[in-house]
Amino acid sequence: MLKELDPLLHSQLRLAVMSLLISVDEADFVYLKEKTNATAGNLSVQIDKLTTAGYIDVQKDLSGKRPRTSCKITVVGKKAFESYVEVLRGYIINL
Repeated sequence: MLKELDPLLHSQLRLAVMSLLISVDEADFVYLKEKTNATAGNLSVQIDKLTTAGYIDVQKDLSGKRPRTSCKITVVGKKAFESYVEVLRGYIINL
């Protein structure tokens, strides 16, 4: 029997954000927006969902006079992502 995929990570944009964050120490909002080609509003909503789940930490500060939002994957998020990849791997192998 195949395991259930994490519905939070099964969203294309949330999975893209997690995929980007897994390979860097942190990423700012502008970088994530450019890489995912998402709108600012949609990206913001998805980041909030990942933050609420404890998958990422968000830090807001100022860079000069401009606000800067940076995101970092948490230990919980890293484990969830790795688990998601393993379950997905199981789907592929069982085909």
